[in-house]
Amino acid sequence: MRPVLVYTLSRIGLFLIALLVLWLVGLQHPLFLIGGAFLLSGIASLVLLSNQRDAVSARLSSKMNHPKPQDD
Repeated sequence: MRPVLVYTLSRIGLFLIALLVLWLVGLQHPLFLIGGAFLLSGIASLVLLSNQRDAVSARLSSKMNHPKPQDD
């Protein structure tokens, strides 16, 4: 569960940083501010969070291939 948590918190952090940067640049309209931050953080995450994304993928893949045995 840890890689998923790290990736999620990293994505939220990137969104907040992008939101702050766009606000400091002078973007004031809330719709454009949130939309721009969403787009900017999404693009940044493709580059910056590739290792975390791979870790999440490996973790989910291992969970899907090795499910817990169920008690009858």
